[in-house]
Amino acid sequence: MSKKVLACIDASPYAQAVCDYAVWAAKKLTVAMSVVHVLDNSKTVQTDFSGSIGLGSQEVLLAQLAELDAQHGKLALQRGRIMLDAAKARAEEAGITAVDERLRHGELVDTLAELENDTRLLVLGKRGFSSADAHGHIGLHIERVIRTLHKPILLTQQNYTEPKSIMLAFDGSATALKGLEMLAASPLGKGLPVHLVMAGASTAATKAHMDAAAGILRNAGFDTTVAIVGGEPETVLHQYQQDHNIDLLVMGAYGHSRIRQFIVGSTTTAMISKAKCSLLILR
Repeated sequence: MSKKVLACIDASPYAQAVCDYAVWAAKKLTVAMSVVHVLDNSKTVQTDFSGSIGLGSQEVLLAQLAELDAQHGKLALQRGRIMLDAAKARAEEAGITAVDERLRHGELVDTLAELENDTRLLVLGKRGFSSADAHGHIGLHIERVIRTLHKPILLTQQNYTEPKSIMLAFDGSATALKGLEMLAASPLGKGLPVHLVMAGASTAATKAHMDAAAGILRNAGFDTTVAIVGGEPETVLHQYQQDHNIDLLVMGAYGHSRIRQFIVGSTTTAMISKAKCSLLILR
């Protein structure tokens, strides 16, 4: 079975951009697309009102509350189907002929883990419905998703911008080199210029690492710009991205030095939180 680009949507302002980035990726990878919406049953709060309800009306009110809860569930289900239908129609209008819809009940991370074997790339918003307005932060599930899945993850901003250039945050480690080789071999970035950027001191050793890494990209056909910038990674890398109008920031989930903390350490979390463009996280 061919693996698909999986677009994970919810009722947040990110849903449209998630769909559009998934369309872009599916076209670049020449694969089918799947749209999933997860109804998280754990978010339905079951409250016991019996202690505050008068004896005469207790049974009637409890029945009404149960009916209201059921109505909420039906409305959530209906909304989910409407969102999936709209996302499928949008993708088909953009030229994706193979789009399937998946409406699941359960916990988001568990659902994505179940679908992992059929997934080539996961696309989801940097923030979801419950945290869409929490600017400067990442969504409640993002770290767990990155820890759990072993697939590339494209985290989108609220507005879609077709990537015209790529910036690869590189630190010279073995895992960063693996990510670079993944990018070089993938059709996702073909035809786009790549800025290979390292945060740190410019020494003979770092220049040698960067020259070797740039050689891999150039041999794969990428127009590659190399830069070594001094300062804290979460500050200078974002500044470079903005100064050069980079559309897509690529980074590994693991890295060297401070980034080598378990999956999403403080530096990586800060990178995701402060990014002004969409990010491709490589595993």
